[in-house]
Amino acid sequence: MSDIPQPDVSQPEGPPSGELPAADPFREARQRLERGDYGRVLRSLEPLVATYPPATADGAQLQLLMATAWMGQGNSVRAMACCRQVKRCSDATLRAQARDLLAVLEAPALERPRHWSLTLPDLGEAEPVAGRLQQLASQRRRQRQPPPPPAPPVGPTRPPLGFAALALALLLLTVLLGGCGSVHAEIQFQSPGRLQLGQRLERDPATAPTPWEQALLASLRRAGLRPTGPERPGVDHLVSPVLPASAALEQLGETISEAGRLAGLELPPPRLGWQERNWLVGVRQHLEVGVDLRTADPLPGAAFSLDLSPLGPGAVRLATPEATVPLESGAGVRWPLRLGADNRLEVRCWRWSPLGLGAFAIGIALLVVLLVARLRQQLGFGLPQLPA
Repeated sequence: MSDIPQPDVSQPEGPPSGELPAADPFREARQRLERGDYGRVLRSLEPLVATYPPATADGAQLQLLMATAWMGQGNSVRAMACCRQVKRCSDATLRAQARDLLAVLEAPALERPRHWSLTLPDLGEAEPVAGRLQQLASQRRRQRQPPPPPAPPVGPTRPPLGFAALALALLLLTVLLGGCGSVHAEIQFQSPGRLQLGQRLERDPATAPTPWEQALLASLRRAGLRPTGPERPGVDHLVSPVLPASAALEQLGETISEAGRLAGLELPPPRLGWQERNWLVGVRQHLEVGVDLRTADPLPGAAFSLDLSPLGPGAVRLATPEATVPLESGAGVRWPLRLGADNRLEVRCWRWSPLGLGAFAIGIALLVVLLVARLRQQLGFGLPQLPA
């Protein structure tokens, strides 16, 4: 500590005659500092920081004493922080002491040349001195040998960014192609008030089902849907039993919500409405479907739709944002669903009853016969009679 400037913390001259000298609150800390007990100095002064602000003379002296203790412990950063606190003091002398101490702390450390000092070998090592000398001699002989030839100019080593980009592109292409496919929900109109649901998943026959498809198929089987026949490569077709219209639509809504949950999407509940009125000769049916997919991002290569059969194109009153298209079989329509949009469909159709139509035709025929008989009577021919 001989080369560390000590702060001038000497006591001021005594007070005028007749006045008692003020007690030094840091006397014990100065004595411990002279003995080199830096840890106890810091422990005794740190609780007093809040009592003596750095802007006062006592607070500035406290910061200088702490800076000296931190220097003694080798912590220059904490010592410089204490010196900077003294800059707020109103005493110019204490500010000058802090500035000088800070200049010493911020001075760059000079490296001492190795030839200024002599390093003696550790006599406590187990290796004999003769072996150490032989090792030093072999090192000197190696140093006298010519340096090895330089490495060929291959340039600096660079990260394989091109290969990483190619690998990333191939990985994304594999994921996209593996997820390409189509999911078609089916609604088949059976007898009045009865519907049958179906789910058809189509993909490339050369690819295996994705984890999402496997989870969706397992969920459909738990809901009661069964395969229609022998499975074909790349096609999974499941249908439900014929159900009442309300139960079938409820199951359709649960299937849509489950598909969104398996894909990690929080979809609003689908809007499904069903009205049916029986007019004896047939049933007037009104179906409304609303699927909000605005929270789903578009997925390249994937298609989702709702197939309705048997149904003619004229029964569709509203289809947004995608229009319906006829099925390949010609017995129904397909409504594509667009991801990222609110999809709405409205269908109004008649389901004619053969029994009701027959009864209506018989009634019309009887009415025609009665009219002809009445007209015959009015013309004077009388009632029709059997031949004699």
